[in-house]
Amino acid sequence: MATKFPSPRDSVGFFNFLRSNPKKTKPAAASQEDRGFLVFENTSEVIQAENLLKQEGWTIQVMGPPPEIHSGCDLVITFPLIEELNILRLLDKNRLPPLSVVPVTGPLLEPVGIYQVKDFGEYLMVRAANMKIVVEKKNRKIVNVSGGGCPDVPYLARKMVGKTIDEAPRPREIGHTLCGYALELAFEETRVRCAP
Repeated sequence: MATKFPSPRDSVGFFNFLRSNPKKTKPAAASQEDRGFLVFENTSEVIQAENLLKQEGWTIQVMGPPPEIHSGCDLVITFPLIEELNILRLLDKNRLPPLSVVPVTGPLLEPVGIYQVKDFGEYLMVRAANMKIVVEKKNRKIVNVSGGGCPDVPYLARKMVGKTIDEAPRPREIGHTLCGYALELAFEETRVRCAP
């Protein structure tokens, strides 16, 4: 049986399809050794870059920097290293260039997880960075918000405590500091762990 090769017109159509559908060709998740992390000057830039990259469909994660990194803020963004050029182009285009891009080359440069979860039976506590949220598991009611040293922590606690996870406002929408951002991360993790 003879092999049928596509005509030049068919090939052009195929390449146009790939070009017009960039999100479908992005890799899903990278393995440990295929990751890098982006170091930014401050938390505000991390939040903006996270929103932008997720909006564009990239598989990223916000984590704590390894102890060997002595510049930037207390958060880094991990990303698939194979997509470094595309991600840097997008960040540059949006005026969010990172201070540096570091490949994860060994256990010493491994970013640090920012979640700690403690199950107290009736209650679940999730900590992200320096912020904690405690939820009563049976009714998903927030019973405590604490941690950090930012001026908006008492305000965040007042707005959230006593409400269920579904009723409470998103910390990211009402907070304006690193503590508010960390509480958002803890809040999201709590929602996942207390899903009905």
